[in-house]
Amino acid sequence: MAHAYTPGLKVLHHTKVNKNRRLPIRGSVTKKVGDSLEPNDIVATTDLPGNVQMLKVASLLNIGPADVPDLMIAKEGATVKKGQMIAQTEGLFGFFKSDVKSPIDGTIESISDVTGQIVMREAPIPVEVDAYMRGTVKEIIPEEGVIVESDAAFIQGIFGIGGESRGDMIVLVNNREAELTSELLDESHKGKIVVGGSFISLETYKKALSLGVAGVVVGGFNYFDLEEILGYILGVAITGSEDLVTSLIVTEGFGNIKMGSRTFDLLNKQNGKFVSINGATQIRAGVIRPEIVIPLQEREIPETSVHKSDNSGISEGSLVRIIRAPYFGKMGEVVSLPPELQQMESETMVRVAEVKVDGDVLNIPRANLEMVEID
Repeated sequence: MAHAYTPGLKVLHHTKVNKNRRLPIRGSVTKKVGDSLEPNDIVATTDLPGNVQMLKVASLLNIGPADVPDLMIAKEGATVKKGQMIAQTEGLFGFFKSDVKSPIDGTIESISDVTGQIVMREAPIPVEVDAYMRGTVKEIIPEEGVIVESDAAFIQGIFGIGGESRGDMIVLVNNREAELTSELLDESHKGKIVVGGSFISLETYKKALSLGVAGVVVGGFNYFDLEEILGYILGVAITGSEDLVTSLIVTEGFGNIKMGSRTFDLLNKQNGKFVSINGATQIRAGVIRPEIVIPLQEREIPETSVHKSDNSGISEGSLVRIIRAPYFGKMGEVVSLPPELQQMESETMVRVAEVKVDGDVLNIPRANLEMVEID
């Protein structure tokens, strides 16, 4: 039987979820292996160097560069406050003195008698990395961070915006075909992760933002509304750094698309749980998918072994999702994997998969498919 290797989307009732929680630069790890963690627990800390400012002391005092070191009140290495006098001329008979005050809180790194400038650095910027999800410390990465492990239900979406968020999950609709409308949202949903069915409009998403909803999970969203939210046209789908109060995870695709039955049933089963979500998406090399992590209590963990990813790739009978237009988000079953190259409308020659979607068999480039992993 033919096989093709492709990334997989997961809808899992139980799996081991591992998250690498790492500092951007070296720092201190605050936890040890085996520690139990809550999502907001700090696992590592460091200080980013502050911004550098150049101050033209010679010009400000109207003196030669060589005279600057002698007129500096604050020397190299000194810590100063904003507005503090750091240099002053002797004046005439003790009068008519000129001075320079610090424009920032920080330190003086260097004083130049060649340029007449001093280099100042703002105070360090503290950086903390939290656990993101409930779990335990599986491994320590010395001076960098930890790997957090959790027994959890795990769902991947097809597209998302916004970064990490967490909160109690509330399913607001009765079925997977129902739209998440603005009337369903109120002040009680602040800080919560709300789940809809088939669609959320721009108007409703804006209301979620105004209410401070932590995250929204729905089947579909209008692609053209992303520009108004992001402020730019999304070309290459690399998201996650947006400064948004409300992360958005789309599980099926763009448009009004009912949420997959397995996804909706799993979310509904876990309704009311505290969950962690991340809308970060990268469709090209180094695929990253938006995710919903639902940590399980010990009594909820099944006795059977956890799900393990199938690395064999897609084959006949595999459930797949299409990740490129014009069928973006649609799911189907692989009928066959023809070995010969076929010509597309763009006149490129590619290997395709014959996929049965809504009763029709479509020839889809294999690169445009993701396998859906379920348990």
